[in-house]
Amino acid sequence: MWSHCFSSIFLLSALLTFTAASSDECVYTMYVETGSVIKAGTDSKISIALGDSNNKSVSIPNLKDWGLMGRKHDYFERGNLDIFSGRGPCIGHPICRINVTSDGSGSHHGWYCDNIQVTSSGPYRGCSQSIFHVDQWLASDAPPYQLSVVLDACGLLAQSTNGPNLLAQSTNGPFIVRKPVGSARQ
Repeated sequence: MWSHCFSSIFLLSALLTFTAASSDECVYTMYVETGSVIKAGTDSKISIALGDSNNKSVSIPNLKDWGLMGRKHDYFERGNLDIFSGRGPCIGHPICRINVTSDGSGSHHGWYCDNIQVTSSGPYRGCSQSIFHVDQWLASDAPPYQLSVVLDACGLLAQSTNGPNLLAQSTNGPFIVRKPVGSARQ
């Protein structure tokens, strides 16, 4: 009888632990488009951090680990639209900040990131979509000579203003973040 009781308690405990852990996790899906300019592709490790207006964030240290295109697929190549998905802690909607970083490794370290579309959903939460128009080289040998870029429109959410070419949000569509006016497409 004690063994049956113990195994029932163990099973219930495991079930409650799993339920508690999974109810705070969301699924994040990203479509990452590499530019079509010459040498736009990279062999470097790409990491991403997603954030909300309450300074909560989700970090993906190696985006390839979330890849859905198959183990032999060559991610982040010129003109590619690569798909990634994984689970992480739920953060608020919309996702309004992204930090994209290249570690600069590999024989082709420079990468031209065109845009990143992020969709998030979780238990008892709505679905949210954000599109980040990066339009920038992440390279040490091409302007702006940086291996990382941050696009942050979280402050604009509080202001509810739509500055020209900074932010566009429709009530039924995705949250769209663009680079500020004057940022030259390199």
